Amino acid sequence: MNRRCALGLCAIALVTIPALPSSSVAQEKSLRDQLVGTWVYMSSTARRDNGSTVQRPSFKGTATYAADGRFQLIAARTDAPEYKSGDPARPSSDEALAASGSFTTYTGTYTVDENTKTIHANIETSTFPNFVPAPDLRRIIKSITADEMSLTNLDTPGLTIDTVWKRVK
Repeated sequence: MNRRCALGLCAIALVTIPALPSSSVAQEKSLRDQLVGTWVYMSSTARRDNGSTVQRPSFKGTATYAADGRFQLIAARTDAPEYKSGDPARPSSDEALAASGSFTTYTGTYTVDENTKTIHANIETSTFPNFVPAPDLRRIIKSITADEMSLTNLDTPGLTIDTVWKRVK
């Protein structure tokens, strides 16, 4: 009898499931939810306002967007020269100058405008002093899937920079 009751309840539950909302909109994740995670930098292209292209340096980096609204970005050029001394505390002046321009990091909070597909970043700390405080740094989400994201940066004066990121799994 217990087995029959259990089977009867299952049958009732199966009958009532179709009555629940089943629209694809209800099941689709928001852009913000899709953004949450860690992304590895894959490539970028840049073009000037006049349409000409700008060669981009070779980078490696990651960006992490947390569910609590915090983010961090770390990027470093892959062609930065090594310190001849091998001691990170003792670079020559030229080595220190080259190194300071070879990486960028920043962290802070973010929001996502679902209507304009825009990530709005409030930078709290950065290796680039001009970013603190950054007045609403924006990235437009061109496309996003479970594995890849393409963003457009309109905040670099005179340039439009498109980047491609791959999700870390």
